[in-house]
Amino acid sequence: MNKFIKLIGGAACGLMLSTVAHAAADYAVVLKTLSNPFWVEMKQGIEKKARDLGVTVDIFASPSEGDFQSQLQLFEDLTNKNYKGIAFAPLSAVNLVIPVAKAYQKGIHLVNLDEKIDLANLAKAKGNVEAFITTDNVAVGAKGAKFIIDTLGAEGGEVAIIEGKAGNASGEARRNGATAQFKAGSHIKLVASQPADWDRIKALDVATNVMQRNPRVKAFYCANDTMAMGVAQAVANAGKTGKILVVGTDGVPEARKMVAQGMMTATVAQNPAEIGANGLAILVDTVKSGKLIALDAQPKIETVDSILVTK
Repeated sequence: MNKFIKLIGGAACGLMLSTVAHAAADYAVVLKTLSNPFWVEMKQGIEKKARDLGVTVDIFASPSEGDFQSQLQLFEDLTNKNYKGIAFAPLSAVNLVIPVAKAYQKGIHLVNLDEKIDLANLAKAKGNVEAFITTDNVAVGAKGAKFIIDTLGAEGGEVAIIEGKAGNASGEARRNGATAQFKAGSHIKLVASQPADWDRIKALDVATNVMQRNPRVKAFYCANDTMAMGVAQAVANAGKTGKILVVGTDGVPEARKMVAQGMMTATVAQNPAEIGANGLAILVDTVKSGKLIALDAQPKIETVDSILVTK
């Protein structure tokens, strides 16, 4: 059974890492997974930027967002190839700390995408990254929650948050942003905040339970669109489409379609293609400079703004 997915020039094929004899490109990118449209869009943005810059890039992904060991093994293998630089989106803040530190010590230029690596632990392991490119996820959560508060108006009401996977930095940041916004709303009561592990079916189950326990709930903020689509189904099953607000995050095509159809109320759209493209551009620039970031230097931080998408 193939453990990893490798993409070169837009084509996907299963690949056992042991079959890769040496790097075929100048740069490598490790994404979380390609089972989520968010990461597919990031891959496409990276590929377009590579063509624009005239460089070659190999793009790899873990089988799922929960397969920490596979991503670890994948990254370790890539550091033994001849890549000049590696951009990566870790599955958690800590799962790639050791291999990233080893890559840095080998002189490989590194750029961190989307999910922030634990920089304190990375420094202890004697490693660093050139830059961190992401969406301001606290602002994303706050933007989704503020839309709900504004839509509910002076009457307010009960609301709930569907979180991502416990320990995931971007998901926790979105939850924190939404929680702070809801708690600041004088007529808003946050009645539930539960994880659904980025999973559509789990989100459907969690939302169903939340509605059963809180029959007056008026809105859900979801930390990604995959979960929001599950919540929208739960709301439809309860016969409350249009009566309960469902706000997602990411702006993936299927979620945008559901917003247009009225199944979802809104989504806070990220721009994964730009995150990936900007990350590759910075990686190429740092390699061309010939200077590896100092161990005690602060990485460059670049945020890409989000957009609220409504009907």
